[in-house]
Amino acid sequence: MSSPLPIHEIYAVKYAGPFSRPVAKVLWNTDWEKEIEINYYIWVVKGDEGPFVVDCGMSPSLAREMKLKGYVDPVEMLARMGIEASRVKRVVVTHMNFDHISGAELFPNATFYVQEKEFNFWVKDPIARKPPFLMLSDPVGNSYLARLEGTERLVLVNGDRVILPGIELLLAPGHTPGLQAVAVNTARGTAIVGSDCAHLFRNYEEEIPSCFIIDMVAWMRTYDKLKSKVSSPDLLFPGHDMRMLTQYPKVAEEITRLV
Repeated sequence: MSSPLPIHEIYAVKYAGPFSRPVAKVLWNTDWEKEIEINYYIWVVKGDEGPFVVDCGMSPSLAREMKLKGYVDPVEMLARMGIEASRVKRVVVTHMNFDHISGAELFPNATFYVQEKEFNFWVKDPIARKPPFLMLSDPVGNSYLARLEGTERLVLVNGDRVILPGIELLLAPGHTPGLQAVAVNTARGTAIVGSDCAHLFRNYEEEIPSCFIIDMVAWMRTYDKLKSKVSSPDLLFPGHDMRMLTQYPKVAEEITRLV
């Protein structure tokens, strides 16, 4: 008989925002005349193996350059949970857009898990330097990961992969070529940190993604895949929804426990 999987907790850590965006930007071709507020987050997963971080946030230097509203260094945010960024052992990079990869340098001793398709596109494919992609990328964060290639600190994942008991990475393309979601065994069953598979809970509910689309057909298949994997629709967490900060138990300033 196999041992039961470890139980984990998931925390949303807001590091910037709120930002006002056209609804049509985060919910494709919908409500052109309306605006909505979003936040920037990273996530922490706590379990028997110690905490690990999902996504890197943004570096202080890029945040200053962008004059990012409401920015707090992710290192400081993690310290509010008693976590030292310099001692974090694992960081899952869901995808390599600037608000998810720029802060890689803040985790100098972590091993980074990235889908190989994602890494190869943003680091090696000349198309990634075309204007539609360049506006979403961060050369500093990309270069940081590129320097780790071939070392033990960069794990290039090819498809779905269990990385710890109760933790599975799920290839989930559509928003980017190799975005990955994180399936987590919790007290309520399988929860999924989907990052920008959806900017809002509404994306999943209405099956309409954001306007930032690499492959719409792949994205719709990703929605089917994640919904078939998660134990309950309310355990499928998006990348930027304000509700993750306002409708879950607060554990520290700007940090909530999702499950």
